[in-house]
Amino acid sequence: MKLTKWSELEAKMSPEARAESDRRAKQILKEMPFHELRAARRLTQQQLAKTLDMSQAAVSQLEQRTDLYLSTLRNFVEAMGGQLEIYASFPDGRVALTFEQD
Repeated sequence: MKLTKWSELEAKMSPEARAESDRRAKQILKEMPFHELRAARRLTQQQLAKTLDMSQAAVSQLEQRTDLYLSTLRNFVEAMGGQLEIYASFPDGRVALTFEQD
């Protein structure tokens, strides 16, 4: 089986197909399960576990959960070098939610 370079395939695509491919790639990068996000950040479970001061098994369990405390999610994201931001979307706009009390 001959492998084809992405650049060769892309060159054969119509401008519309190329635009759709770019749009879908950007959407995929915006929506990732935890394990894919960690991998995309080039971190192992072991590295993340060390940063979070927990076991690798605990990181594995965390990545598989579907229900988390916001504080756990925030810690996970911050351990990867990010910042957690949460928004509520409504038909008339989007609002950033904060959890700080005055």
